[in-house]
Amino acid sequence: MAKVLVGMSGGVDSSVAAYLLKQQGYDVAGATMLTWRDPVSSAPSAVEDARRVADMLGIPLHVMDYRERFRRCVVDTFEQEYERGRTPNPCVICNRFVKWECLLAGAAEIGADYVATGHYARVMRLGNGRWTLGIAAGDEKTSKDQTYALCRLTQEQISRTLMPLGACTKHEVREIARSAGIPVADKPDSEENCFIPDGDYAGFIERDTGRESPGGNFISEDGRVLGRHRGIIRYTVGQRKHLGIALGQPAYVREIRPSSNEVVLSGNDSLFSRVLTAKGISLMAVPEITGKMSVIAKIRYNHRGAPAIIEQTGEDEITCVFREPQRAVTPGQTAVFYSDGYLIGGGTIT
Repeated sequence: MAKVLVGMSGGVDSSVAAYLLKQQGYDVAGATMLTWRDPVSSAPSAVEDARRVADMLGIPLHVMDYRERFRRCVVDTFEQEYERGRTPNPCVICNRFVKWECLLAGAAEIGADYVATGHYARVMRLGNGRWTLGIAAGDEKTSKDQTYALCRLTQEQISRTLMPLGACTKHEVREIARSAGIPVADKPDSEENCFIPDGDYAGFIERDTGRESPGGNFISEDGRVLGRHRGIIRYTVGQRKHLGIALGQPAYVREIRPSSNEVVLSGNDSLFSRVLTAKGISLMAVPEITGKMSVIAKIRYNHRGAPAIIEQTGEDEITCVFREPQRAVTPGQTAVFYSDGYLIGGGTIT
């Protein structure tokens, strides 16, 4: 009987993942990871909920403290990126460098063959021997696909991962939980950043670092000073709300220039572009990009994806050219590339 360590957050998805794997005959153990020092977000309630589910399923639960690693890999990087005028995606970093590395380390300690999570994605092995992730079940309205946030997982990590919810929709998962009597069946999903539950990124960064983001100039595309901004960490490309400036017409953040501490404002039309470059490349379905490849590219988590051509233009650089211009391509966000419903790979937009 294969043994699997399931990452259990105390939510319905990971709880159902553990339940389904036990139903399939695996020897299941659970693991809840402490990732943040603030008790509001590092979640005694999450541990308690995970323990209730584990007790109900009759499986052991291991509580693993990885707060120092989370701070170093995720929080520090998040703060540094905002101070550089970029908009990072902490979940992408966390999955690769915290969750999976810690789960696999825990699996080694208890002699588990696999790790598993409640993510909505399908583990696949292609004909070329490469491991990748396929888009989760459901249509545009019902799919909870989470492959975007998993795009940096390595071949070793994917090859030892089970994702039993890849064939399910969220509605189906809640029905399974209710039918099985899982105590968190109706627990609401967590939508916010796990270490900034109030969504005040700028306030968090200034409090946590002890550094105030200095004000500077809003400027137009042609360099005219339009007014004063309140620190570049408060802005992201495409933003319209909370600019604190009235120009008599809609204005959007087009560019953030940390070297001069300027924020460039423009009209909406100037936010569209056809070309992006990405670095920090991680490839799944193929070992390298040779020539030009047709893909569907996503430039943020909630982007629907758009047809594009990608080409490797440096040792660690991919250039992506969209068929149609895309709005607010944002440095620091992750560009993720798909073909035939599975992940080719991704990288950080520069």
